[in-house]
Amino acid sequence: MNFLFEKGGEAIAVLVFKGAEKVSEANDLYSFVKERKLFEGKAGEVYSSPGNGKDVILLGLGEEYKLDYQVLRKAFYSLGKEAGRLKLESIGVHIPKFEDKCYGKTLKAVSEGLIQSQYSFDKYKSKSDQRVYLKEIYLQVKDDNLEKAKNVVSETQILMEGVFLTRDLVNEPAINMYPEVLAERAVDSLAPLGVKVDVFGKEKIEELGMKAFLAVSKGSEKEPQFIVMKYQGDPDSNEKLALVGKGLTYDSGGYCLKPADSMAAMHTDMAGAASVIGAMYSIAKAGLKKNVTAIVAACENMISGGAYKTGDIIGSMSGKTIEIGNTDAEGRVTLADALWYAATVENADRIVDLATLTGACVVALGSVNTGAITNNDKFMEEIKVASTLAGEPVWELPHDEEYMELFKSDFADLKNTGGRWAGAITAGLFLREFVNDKPWVHLDIAGTSHLSNPMGYLPKGATGIPVKTLFYLVKDM
Repeated sequence: MNFLFEKGGEAIAVLVFKGAEKVSEANDLYSFVKERKLFEGKAGEVYSSPGNGKDVILLGLGEEYKLDYQVLRKAFYSLGKEAGRLKLESIGVHIPKFEDKCYGKTLKAVSEGLIQSQYSFDKYKSKSDQRVYLKEIYLQVKDDNLEKAKNVVSETQILMEGVFLTRDLVNEPAINMYPEVLAERAVDSLAPLGVKVDVFGKEKIEELGMKAFLAVSKGSEKEPQFIVMKYQGDPDSNEKLALVGKGLTYDSGGYCLKPADSMAAMHTDMAGAASVIGAMYSIAKAGLKKNVTAIVAACENMISGGAYKTGDIIGSMSGKTIEIGNTDAEGRVTLADALWYAATVENADRIVDLATLTGACVVALGSVNTGAITNNDKFMEEIKVASTLAGEPVWELPHDEEYMELFKSDFADLKNTGGRWAGAITAGLFLREFVNDKPWVHLDIAGTSHLSNPMGYLPKGATGIPVKTLFYLVKDM
């Protein structure tokens, strides 16, 4: 999709607030459809009509006092979808300065909504849907904002490339997306952008003492891969942020086998890994002047004669021992070693981990909010600010020390499950045991990284959440 900052397009989009008396363009059409109650201007509502040489698309923005950047994203997503329905390859729209709204953030939301409308994952369909994609968007912006507008839209395009990369990785079926393939995709996507990507196989993982990670991987014929991606955007600084993504390319539950219906989407259990790869892509391509290292412990959780079992007591890179209460609580076990590596070997100043960690988080927050736990309130506040800018809401969960009692073990340092109650909280606090007291935020994306049904501009399947949050965190930290 190419953005051009001039007048043009096969169709023009006219922005309409609900209840508006008149509009700047195509007012006769608007008066006609308003009088007949064919169009009200509700947020995301569209009405299309042939014009004098150009189609006209009325685009509703809802009630003016309720306008925010999320409304703009959703509305312009609807505009992109309508353009596709009309088989248009180009549209034009004038972007006004809305009262109390930052013009740059307005342009971010507008361009993102349009780009979001173009995503599809249909590589395995034998027949194309004959969809027409938008090729050109003509944006009329304020003259004194032209250069800023170009920079904002360019950055948004780069950011959405990272989001779409993440979606593509997550949507791949496990038969084609296993640890070695994930590692290859990381190399192919990031190395050309100057990111140093190291991939460690089983022998190196054993040498590092990652006993917890290896225990989870033992049931699979696919070799585990430990992927370290380093971006040095500011060589003059020693400050480093670590992004650690859960990398279960398939999770059967192990001997605590999942029901068939629950297993069907378990190729998405590497959404944390895909998110850090997508975020690193956008961070590097945008040339952000920050230092970031992304870490993924990639493996499958399968069943075999060598698979780990309930009741096993296993070691970890940190030296702490873990009693296995449930083999389906495997992500936190792999993350234990990945987090310790980030905190000690990489010596990161701050750490964010992202994981499709618990069904309990989905029960608590659904598919709207990502759950979060932290050991550092200031760092958590930065995450919240970034998530608000991204339109990817985060809800901080409590972390009272009393919850720690739930995963105490009689025979090991701790258990990998705290039982039925407060599952999202105890899983997060388990991870806290392996960050070596570094400032840390855990993001449980089990409900937000993948959807059973579309929601707003987010498609069915992988959403790419929270790539945008990570990008804005790094940009503004």
